[in-house]
Amino acid sequence: MTKHFLFCGPSGSGKTSIVKYLLAKYHFMRFSISATTRPKRAHETEGQDYYFMTIENFRNHIEQNHFVEWEQVYEGRYYGTLKSEIERIEAINCSVVFDVDVEGGLKIKQHFGSNLLAVFIRPPSAEDLRERLIARNTETAESLEIRLNKSIKELEYENRFDNIIINDDLEQSCLKAEVLVNTFLSH
Repeated sequence: MTKHFLFCGPSGSGKTSIVKYLLAKYHFMRFSISATTRPKRAHETEGQDYYFMTIENFRNHIEQNHFVEWEQVYEGRYYGTLKSEIERIEAINCSVVFDVDVEGGLKIKQHFGSNLLAVFIRPPSAEDLRERLIARNTETAESLEIRLNKSIKELEYENRFDNIIINDDLEQSCLKAEVLVNTFLSH
């Protein structure tokens, strides 16, 4: 069975930057594009960053059991991993790289078992996390507080993953992720 890779952590931890580094380095890896009901941001592309869906469409996929995992991460904001997305990547003999929220990540970890490397990415501190989220400038004051509170709670899950990378230096964190990938592939 193909080996897959999961990177989880709170918003602002740097997991997406690490995943992008790995995808550029390893040509056998493909990014699992998640489905979401949140609005598309200006810099995002449909079918590349996310599959953007209406809440009704997302719920139809839930009812038809089309997701490996899904969560209502925030009020009215659903995220999930479509089974068809995993099948698309496996059909071209590639490994799936998941960049999902912590709850969804635990479900993916359970689904794939020992064929999955599950890595938790965390910032050095809650204050660093706050600064990173503010610097993104993608949130209102209210949504920033909701996201920050959720992110701090997600830090409690780190020990449920195979490895933890404290992302205090992005370049070093990318190199640590690379070592974890290579070690996992060699076993």
